Amino acid sequence: MINYPGDAELLRTEIAIAAARMIAEEGADYGSAKRKAAKLILGNSKVRGDILPDNAQIESEVRQYQALFMGDEQIQRLSQLRQLALDLMEKFAVFQPCLTGAVANGTAGEHSDIYLQLFSESSKDVAVFLLNAGIDYVVTETPHFRHPDRMVETLSFMWKHEGVHLILYELDDQRGGSKNAAGRTMDILSMNALRALMAESDTK
Repeated sequence: MINYPGDAELLRTEIAIAAARMIAEEGADYGSAKRKAAKLILGNSKVRGDILPDNAQIESEVRQYQALFMGDEQIQRLSQLRQLALDLMEKFAVFQPCLTGAVANGTAGEHSDIYLQLFSESSKDVAVFLLNAGIDYVVTETPHFRHPDRMVETLSFMWKHEGVHLILYELDDQRGGSKNAAGRTMDILSMNALRALMAESDTK
């Protein structure tokens, strides 16, 4: 039996550490890693919501795991993905691209893809742009970062052997800042912000 609240805090940490390992080593997404980690630690017991760590806690554990076990390898991989992301953002500059996901927040690893938010009057504009560039893509849907009950189109393709996902938003979605539905500020980088971050990293 779980003794709240002491055991709950300990279990949250254990689940976050296990989930972080799955994300860093296997490229699992946060949601599935959290569920698998909870089952690994608690078995088939019913999991109370307050036992599950939030994404911020898991992200913190991912950073610690990478620093301990991946070191320079992870840093080089992140640098490579950020350069590729910048090249793509320059290509899609007309759509005011922003980098998000693990490549933006610095936790990208071997299995990470590049996620770009694009803004246009119509998603067809981006589709036509890709077709004119000779890029074949697959269309899926992603929950809106601010309105999770709404879905937005996502165009995915391989570019220089890396997975790329263009999440398509309307121009009005640029307003209201970068907070998600939970009120947490997301790690989103414009081209200039990414260039500055890369330049800062090069000087270290």
